[in-house]
Amino acid sequence: MTTPEGLLAVDERTARELRGLARVMVRSGYADHAAITAALTEAVQEDAPSMDATALVPLLIGEAVIDLDADAKDWPATTDPDRLDAVLAELEARGLVVVRYTSDHHAAKQALEAAEAPTGLVFFTDTDVWHAVDFGMLELKLWHPDTANVAPGEPLLEDVLALLHQHGLPALFDEGRIEVTLDWHRRVKL
Repeated sequence: MTTPEGLLAVDERTARELRGLARVMVRSGYADHAAITAALTEAVQEDAPSMDATALVPLLIGEAVIDLDADAKDWPATTDPDRLDAVLAELEARGLVVVRYTSDHHAAKQALEAAEAPTGLVFFTDTDVWHAVDFGMLELKLWHPDTANVAPGEPLLEDVLALLHQHGLPALFDEGRIEVTLDWHRRVKL
């Protein structure tokens, strides 16, 4: 991994955290360059106020992109996020509202409330994706149209789990959420 010269002036923990944030945001495949730049600029200003964010942020992003491009050369033609996208598209075709990479459940709830006769809602947050990047597990939230969480044994939950399994994505329901095991290999263009 290359070392942005600017990170040498901050402590090792802060440098690791800033690199980690750049890594998960770039690898998410959902955040665009402007959003990544804004979030990293804010993080540098908060965590390393003595640093020049305008100089450091492009280095952090560049490092994350270089590392991602190197890793992506070994990925299969169809990745787990590709399979997840197919599942989500099928759920949308079945009338569920699908909200990807949202900041919180309030935005997902607003999308549900704005939909005409939805059969439910499935969503995941930005931090859920970041967790998947680092740990290979994505949390999906699944709600009924009235915003109630699904419960074990309900047909909606069983249908979603079956669809995930059909697409080669191991998943289980635990403590109110679906835990999907996957390698977050999402192809990114920044």
